[in-house]
Amino acid sequence: MRIYDIIKKKRDNHQLTKEEIEFFVQKYSKNEIPDYQVSALLMAIYLNKMTKEETAYLTEAMMNSGDVIDLSKIDGIKVDKHSTGGVGDKTTIALAPLVAACNAPVAKMSGRGLGHTGGTLDKLESIPGFSIDMEVDDFIDAVNKHKIAVCGQTAKIAVADKKMYALRDVTATVDNISLIAASIMCKKLASGANSIVLDVKTGDGAFMKTLDDSFKLAKAMVDIGTEMGRETVGLITDMNEPLGHAVGNSLEVIEAIETLKGRGPSDLVELCETLGSYMLVLAKVADDFDDGVDKIRDAISSGRALEKLKVFIENQGGDKNIVDDYTLLPQASEIIPVKSEKSGYVSKIEAEEVGIAAMILGAGRETKEDELDLSVGIVLNKKVGDYVNKDDVLAYIHLNNMEKYKSSEEKLKNAYKITDEKVENSKLIYGVVTQDEIKKF
Repeated sequence: MRIYDIIKKKRDNHQLTKEEIEFFVQKYSKNEIPDYQVSALLMAIYLNKMTKEETAYLTEAMMNSGDVIDLSKIDGIKVDKHSTGGVGDKTTIALAPLVAACNAPVAKMSGRGLGHTGGTLDKLESIPGFSIDMEVDDFIDAVNKHKIAVCGQTAKIAVADKKMYALRDVTATVDNISLIAASIMCKKLASGANSIVLDVKTGDGAFMKTLDDSFKLAKAMVDIGTEMGRETVGLITDMNEPLGHAVGNSLEVIEAIETLKGRGPSDLVELCETLGSYMLVLAKVADDFDDGVDKIRDAISSGRALEKLKVFIENQGGDKNIVDDYTLLPQASEIIPVKSEKSGYVSKIEAEEVGIAAMILGAGRETKEDELDLSVGIVLNKKVGDYVNKDDVLAYIHLNNMEKYKSSEEKLKNAYKITDEKVENSKLIYGVVTQDEIKKF
């Protein structure tokens, strides 16, 4: 078998076999095929697309290119949640203890952020002492004992995906549904979960900008999970404005804690209830969606979720006192209000612009080598649908370096669109994709 023949076959728009896909993935992960040939193949895939079967074969081959974690020693059905990422998406920090408090095991391996703000791991590391480094045995013990653990993905997971993603990034082959779906799912499958709930963001601040593409991506990932024997559900959720109010690592941790105290912003609460319910149903600890929502709400109102968060933090070396004393988290030296220049209704907040404004302050990474400032970020004071008077505070910028203020403020002001007419708020949940059907709301 030759890589040349595989490139030619895909160039001519023929379907690749499982053996051909395994061949190129294994050889490339071992540096036995040069970048320029894999670049040619990726472009052929980008232009001619992949079938459902090819996408599943690619995912499996990339999953098997590195370690595959065995979580069979953990009692119960392990359910993982993956978000395709957005602005202010601190959902996991609230959701993981919520689901664990309902007696479903949460064994989550997460990544770091590249873009607007840090990833889940970066946000958790804003908690003093918190460690995301765990040996597999310790990880398993933590989930069996406490129902919850979150750690970093080992560098040996999905080796081919890391190499291939770097190549896609510089060859304009990133935004292909099959390649995106395979990249996400190979890591989720290698992380050992029995079932997977996918939060596919759509809109201005999301990777997938249109509803149509978001449903296609969700369907591709659900098909992969099903093909690989994992029960998988995909939800399409809104990212046309930031989720909640806080954008920035320690600021998002505070908002997640407030959510567990019953004081969370309505959109974040609704998302946690929805994703959490599906996770409980897949874990077989809730009878149906409504039962799952009831259990999630009870975990908040009873205080069990907040106590679970404290146990989770302490078990991973963190200072649990941050739950009751936010001054123990990284604090910015300056908090500056950004005021509206006109009166009217907030008709839009461009999530991506808010994300970039936070990144300028140091809350996110432009390159993977960038170091984060975990204390900085933006807290929105007004959201879509709110009425503002001239000079009302739209948002607060938390920063440590005044040289970054002007460019961040300019981005933030440009993100807010204020009009005379009130607009209807976007839906938060646009639909659900399962093995059997696509429901659009």
